Amino acid sequence: MSDTNLLTSAAAGFVDRRVRSSDQSPNGVERRQFRDGDRSQRPEVAELADAIDDYKIKHRRRFITFEELYEVMIGLGYHR
Repeated sequence: MSDTNLLTSAAAGFVDRRVRSSDQSPNGVERRQFRDGDRSQRPEVAELADAIDDYKIKHRRRFITFEELYEVMIGLGYHR
């Protein structure tokens, strides 16, 4: 297979998921949140996961840093 055929076939199958299509709702819901996965039986773990999800949605972040995680924990009332 030549290089041009390889590039043409690869480009035809590429879907750019960063571009929002008109059928997606603009409500800010991200696909990869903790609350979409399995829930722990411990309520404090579920509370932390919900707080992290709320932070990520509010600040439009997919991933958070350790400092941001610490701020979420402080907001829940945890202290050292």
